[in-house]
Amino acid sequence: MAMNYEKLFGKGLIKPFKAEPSQIKSRLDLAARDLKTAKQILDQSSDWSYNITYNALLQASRALMFAEGYRPTSGEGQHRVTILFAEVALGEGFDSEIRFFDKMRVKRNRAVYDTAGIVSESEARQAIEFAEKLIEKIREMVE
Repeated sequence: MAMNYEKLFGKGLIKPFKAEPSQIKSRLDLAARDLKTAKQILDQSSDWSYNITYNALLQASRALMFAEGYRPTSGEGQHRVTILFAEVALGEGFDSEIRFFDKMRVKRNRAVYDTAGIVSESEARQAIEFAEKLIEKIREMVE
């Protein structure tokens, strides 16, 4: 599957990276762990459940980057770069998923750094359901 990462590479957002299979598996394992934890704490803290769900998506997306032979360059914006990469890797059929993932990034940032209690339980539950599907798709692509 030929992917076009030239724009991201040209802007200095990603760099080549030869990941070991264990590094890719580790990211997928982290995603599974985080998704499980997000479900376990959903009724105790919607904010943290949402944040952990976001992290699960981020780890799975990093596994995808590693599998494709890239990683974000160092510096600010690595989460955004990981989402941009996932957008290219997943292709056109995943526009709404990428938008949802990016909205999660923004809201997660607010929930962690600015405002407690901004994530409802139904929002956190929706995020978990979304993450389960997208992480499964990424797992299929990587394996």
